[in-house]
Amino acid sequence: MVKFGYTILYVVDVSKSIGFYENAFGFNRKFFTAENDYGELETGQTTIAFASKELAHSNLKNGFMESTLAQKPFATELGLVTDNVSEIVELARIHGATILEEPKEKPWGQTVAYLRDLDGFLLEVCTPMGN
Repeated sequence: MVKFGYTILYVVDVSKSIGFYENAFGFNRKFFTAENDYGELETGQTTIAFASKELAHSNLKNGFMESTLAQKPFATELGLVTDNVSEIVELARIHGATILEEPKEKPWGQTVAYLRDLDGFLLEVCTPMGN
């Protein structure tokens, strides 16, 4: 059996990125290295992890596409589920998120907003399906 355990985001400053997610979304630190090159957040069943770009380059000898706010987001998003999308989007905005799409109700009844974190990763903030 395979279980989805975590997503790792390659970032410039692990501590700063983790701080954003703690402040904007209320997640708690699960693990953090003294070298400030890797950390994890407790987010429920799946962990969001952060690795410094330097650490990522040491693991991926041929490099990778770096996320940056100066470019369009990757065709991947992290989905963050909440009962109060507007409140969470405003808190994320206060802590430095870039809002791409304000909260809107979809035809199936779900409220969804799109934003980017400090490192340019695409986030969907939404209500649970069926609410």
